[in-house]
Amino acid sequence: MIHPRRRLVIVVRADPVICGHSGEARNLAEVALTRGFDEVRLLTWPIPALRAAGLPLKPLDRLLPYSAGITVERPEPVGDYRVPDGRHLAGLTGRLVELLAEPVPTTCLSMYLVPHTAVVMDAVAAARAAGFAPDVHTVAKAVGSDVTNVIRSCLREGRFGAATVLLTTFLANDEVVAVSEYTRDEIVSSAEQVDAYCGTRFAEQCRRRVTVSYPPIDSAAFLDRDPAKVDAALARRGLERDGYILFLSRVTRAKGIHDLLDAFGRMRCRSRVKLVVAGTGPALEEVRAMAKEDDRVVFLTDVDDNEKSLLMRGCAAYALPTKPEPDFVETFGIALAEKMLAGGGPIITTDTGGTLEAVGDTAVIVEPGDITALAEAVDRVVLDMSAAERQDLEFRARARAMAFDRTAVFDGLFPGAAPAVYRHTA
Repeated sequence: MIHPRRRLVIVVRADPVICGHSGEARNLAEVALTRGFDEVRLLTWPIPALRAAGLPLKPLDRLLPYSAGITVERPEPVGDYRVPDGRHLAGLTGRLVELLAEPVPTTCLSMYLVPHTAVVMDAVAAARAAGFAPDVHTVAKAVGSDVTNVIRSCLREGRFGAATVLLTTFLANDEVVAVSEYTRDEIVSSAEQVDAYCGTRFAEQCRRRVTVSYPPIDSAAFLDRDPAKVDAALARRGLERDGYILFLSRVTRAKGIHDLLDAFGRMRCRSRVKLVVAGTGPALEEVRAMAKEDDRVVFLTDVDDNEKSLLMRGCAAYALPTKPEPDFVETFGIALAEKMLAGGGPIITTDTGGTLEAVGDTAVIVEPGDITALAEAVDRVVLDMSAAERQDLEFRARARAMAFDRTAVFDGLFPGAAPAVYRHTA
């Protein structure tokens, strides 16, 4: 059997899930092929399991293909109905053990700590106990919602045992990474609370070891979109350039869509522009019901990755009025950075979580939950902002977002990976 020389395994909720770390995994995988890895595997979940979980999914027939050398594996569950959730975990863990048993130097990245980091640690422990002696280096990346959702819920409910397991598993990795400075601070703060309750020493380790790696974005997919393709995409949707405010994100309360709908009803600019809500999510039907009497609101639930950048480029303004909720806080805002690269109308967002790490001073900022301020900000952008000011925001935003290009992020996350060297052979 011929084995690869070097392998990267990413354990993640991959496509078709609509989530930031799905895109992160794709982008890291693509760059890995140019950095000395000749095989990349994404270990993820079967499509029926994703549907059963109620996760928002992209159109299955329009997923972007991966490059040759990248394999997406969806291990089938192990066991029968008497092992409800553990069946899928056993499938993921077992497949990773099989990969680690091969004599291939392997870097293993887990994204979203529960349960993916546990899968990696269990597989590594099993492979070593079995005598396989895997050559493996593990990296765990806290993408944000695993802290704001999982750890925070543990602390709210007094379930310090679960928080202890999560932090122990996280710190057992060779490297531990957070998706933003905000997320790193949240990890340390959560660890301090667990320490105070349990007498543990997690916080000191987190302060010393956790580094930051921002989300990697394929900048080429957003830069310099052909104006004719933009106009054609808008025409297919019955839209016109600069004729709509765009909300493109998961449709959930924490993203501020309810506030945006309320604010749109108060905007002076609503006679000039439509509100386009692009995406799916748990609040979609509720939001549809809110807007059923407003023919100026357009819902698009089947936007694929290619059309996303075209819609961003053509909008009069992009609004993401995200706000903190008990189950989610915006820990960076990947869609914000993507919009910064795409160009088009200015961004209106809030100072929530890590959003300012994404946008800096290149967006219009309003207070989370301030519907009046949100309406006034969008009106100012659409009706009153000069062309020169709009252009200045667009240029500065694009320059800032280039720091999140996937190649630069990959090289920071895996500094030992060397660019691939190609030699011509006769």
